[in-house]
Amino acid sequence: MKYPKVAVIGLGFMGRTHIHSLRRLGIEVYGVAGISEDEAKSAASELSIPKWYRNSDEAIEDPEVQAVHLCTPNNLHFSQAKKALISGKHVLCEKPLAMTMIESRELADLAKEKDLVTAVNYNLRFYPICQEARARIAAGELGIPYLIHGAYLQDWLFLKSDWNWRLEPQQGGNLRVVADIGTHWMDMVTYLTGLKITEVMADFSTIHPIRLQPTFEIATYAGKLEKNLSTNEVSIKTEDVAVILFRFENGALGNVSLSQVSAGRKNFFWFEISGSKSAIRWDQENPNELWIGYRDQPNQLLSKDPSLFYPEARALTGFPGGHAEGYPDTFVQVFSQFYGAIASGKMPETGKFATFEDGHHEMQLCDAIRRSALEKRWVKVSEIEKQ
Repeated sequence: MKYPKVAVIGLGFMGRTHIHSLRRLGIEVYGVAGISEDEAKSAASELSIPKWYRNSDEAIEDPEVQAVHLCTPNNLHFSQAKKALISGKHVLCEKPLAMTMIESRELADLAKEKDLVTAVNYNLRFYPICQEARARIAAGELGIPYLIHGAYLQDWLFLKSDWNWRLEPQQGGNLRVVADIGTHWMDMVTYLTGLKITEVMADFSTIHPIRLQPTFEIATYAGKLEKNLSTNEVSIKTEDVAVILFRFENGALGNVSLSQVSAGRKNFFWFEISGSKSAIRWDQENPNELWIGYRDQPNQLLSKDPSLFYPEARALTGFPGGHAEGYPDTFVQVFSQFYGAIASGKMPETGKFATFEDGHHEMQLCDAIRRSALEKRWVKVSEIEKQ
């Protein structure tokens, strides 16, 4: 397969993860752009990348580039994705897709108009065990799902002195925990079950209404090592914690707890889906095991092994049984499917990645959740869709 030349915009934790994953597939990272010329030049030299750009516009406008990866703060996604689509580039964007539902709707419509391949990097659905869970649900092994619940808990913003650009609404948006990690959870359970969320009820809490903003930039997760000695107090307007109730289209109920201030929880994402025949449970910190629960027989613990998987899950498993696959491998699978779609001109039959249309739907859910928290009531997603 002949892959297009790629430009990666944004060189933090996520941008470098994209670069390493692209290289595992043999895809040429032709150029990079960062927050400054110096950052781009330094990264290009360090990572042996042929070209560096002075800014994102220069990368997007390069006629040699056919696809762009956006690994920038949330407030830049809309303008950069729009420019890339207008320039005829395929776009893979980090989540959330945009800052508002109006922006995400415009991007989804523009991608369709231009007939370009787009993706939002909801990579967690590409753990092999999660693909197997989806195949089992589709085969009817769980029966009818009626309870879908879980959590996504982290502690990297646990301290008052912890800081990241996501804390600033002008960069991260009016929602933080919900947009940053909650959308991953909602994407996962709706992808696995095929069920849409129809109604939400949410409540938020800000544990640190005042935080200490450092005088220097702190990369994502680096605050655990770099001590912030600043005394510059800043009011925080976004949520540290969110608890959300869901109603699904088949009548199933659900709930999720979200937090970036839960001590000891590094990246604890879990879901459990109870059905009329059996139940399944998975957590990201033990990504190669799926718990399967029964009433009338012993419970099972399925270890990742493609030889025991459904064919559609086997096709998205990179290593044999006994060889663990983790977080970086999910990026490889997303990118493989994305560039396969570019080459073939159509979406894959199995292992579908989240498109800009899916990213727009996540923004609708975010709007519904925010309205629910503000107005203290159940909000139908259809109310938001009509706006």
